[in-house]
Amino acid sequence: MSSSLTQGELRAAARIAADRGAQHLRGLQDPSGFWWGELESNASITAEQLFLLEALGRATEDDRREIAAELLATQVDDGGWPVWHGAAGDLSVTVEAWYALRLAGVPAESEPMRRARDRILLLGGANKARFFTRLWLAVLGKYPWESLPAAAPELMLLPPRAPLSVYRFASWARGTFVPMLVVLSRNPTFTQQPSVEEIFAEAPGSVEGPPPRTPGPLTSTMRRMMPLARAYNRRPLASVRRASERRIRSWILDRQEVDGSWAGIQPPWVYSIIALRALGMPLDHPVIERALDGFSTFALRRDGCLRIQSCISPVWDTCLAAIAIHDSGTAGDDDSIDRARDWLLTREITREGDWRRIPRRGEAGGWAFEFHNEWYPDTDDTAEVLLALLKAGVPPDDGAVQRAVEWLLAMQSKGGGWGAFDVDNTSTLVGQFPVCDFGEVIDPPTEDVTAHVLEALVHCRVPVGHPAVRAGLRYLRDTQRDDGSWWGRWGVNHVYGTGAVLPALEACGVDMSEPWVRRAVDWLCACQNDDGGWGEDIESYRDPALAGVGPSTASQTAWALLGLMAADPGSAPIDAGIAWLVRAQAADGGWDEDAFTGTGFPLDFMIKYHYYRLYFPVMALGRYAA
Repeated sequence: MSSSLTQGELRAAARIAADRGAQHLRGLQDPSGFWWGELESNASITAEQLFLLEALGRATEDDRREIAAELLATQVDDGGWPVWHGAAGDLSVTVEAWYALRLAGVPAESEPMRRARDRILLLGGANKARFFTRLWLAVLGKYPWESLPAAAPELMLLPPRAPLSVYRFASWARGTFVPMLVVLSRNPTFTQQPSVEEIFAEAPGSVEGPPPRTPGPLTSTMRRMMPLARAYNRRPLASVRRASERRIRSWILDRQEVDGSWAGIQPPWVYSIIALRALGMPLDHPVIERALDGFSTFALRRDGCLRIQSCISPVWDTCLAAIAIHDSGTAGDDDSIDRARDWLLTREITREGDWRRIPRRGEAGGWAFEFHNEWYPDTDDTAEVLLALLKAGVPPDDGAVQRAVEWLLAMQSKGGGWGAFDVDNTSTLVGQFPVCDFGEVIDPPTEDVTAHVLEALVHCRVPVGHPAVRAGLRYLRDTQRDDGSWWGRWGVNHVYGTGAVLPALEACGVDMSEPWVRRAVDWLCACQNDDGGWGEDIESYRDPALAGVGPSTASQTAWALLGLMAADPGSAPIDAGIAWLVRAQAADGGWDEDAFTGTGFPLDFMIKYHYYRLYFPVMALGRYAA
């Protein structure tokens, strides 16, 4: 598109592009009212599905063939499997993919397997893989349990406020750690035939694995206590052990969702099944049958391949797609927003969950990410659902809206920010457990979530002078980086964080000419690419010098534009960004994007939301054209 377009011509082009994008989104809506795009992660999730099925004796030849086809199709040039598109092969993911292929019957001396083995050895061998990878090898009889950390189920008896209580873990880590207490004490083993020696540089278990991700004063103490924990597990106090395991079993059973999952995510799900089997639950028990059947919702079968999603995102996709349809200016063309609104209202969660344990305050009212996750609503989904409901005509005094507002206010942390699932989930102790060498195990307040919550609260008529709003704004001001940007916890990265914060500041009545706000605007403008778009590489989580640096993508360009339009409407960088989105639009009305721009755990677990490239550009184009 020519850069010589007048403002009026560019606005007209943006209107056409927004209309086309909205129409494309409408074609993806389920008749029930929801949107549901693929949530792509990495090969370990699919590999672990085969591990689970083989351990339980439930793998079929179709499972093996389709999983092998998926893994072979996603191997990269260096012989490994990456954590995100464009990255190098990762040691742990490659170990898991390699062994899943062996279980599926792929010969060890085949060319793909030799390349994978060479990649594993180049990276230090399987002894250097993360805890979860080595755990699966132990479950399958290929790694010594005594070389893994031990844990005592008695930890489950600690009160919620105890420093090492399971409730000090983030919700996603808690749901994994509780069944892990059984797995690491009973050591269930389901030996499989293929050997693994060739992917170890030394004997399995003869070298210490990676240290905890956040080591501290207790790290070495906990490591020294492992022999004692193993000795106790061999001869525990019988009555205390029985009480501990009963509590764990009850905790797991209470939290199974109606779709068979636990917490709506893969790790708690698979380890809960393994733990229940270790506790003696038969395979034909309804709980396990329901759990195994539930994976069908997370499975994607196409072209002879089977891919398992780590999670699914229908609530998130639906509220954001509905906002995009509204912002496109075409909401009156059909009933798509009305159907989305009605569906979202059916997904409201009004039962108490784990969030009530610390502190015990607030009444239930919110939304989760998935179809079913009653125990773990989150503040980010709740905030975006509120914005979607308001745009769909639900009044601020509606009961569901007011329940959610009160719940969000109760979920604010002491420093003024909001975490995703819990209040003040900031323990520095739990991350020192030897098993915590991967991902994030706490859920502290973050800039992006806080921004979304503030934006929703003020649109729901919480006064800008309300103490919670003032505290939230202080938190955002305090967490601004020296360069003017904000970090992104759940999206890549500073472009996501800054693009979320600026609309929140504008909604809260902040003077957008204040110097601290202008620094954010200047930062976004400075990192705009020459083609008019924005991008940011995932490596910016490792190297702050890469903040805002990367090839232009549709989702990240839209985030930057949403931020700039809230703070600096009518500027030349906005025009250039809009022109990029118009030029990049595909014939079907969508946008193409290979990049992973969603974040599960920075660097460790990255996500490609397949609809991010669709609804965020429509929001930006629609707001520009309005």
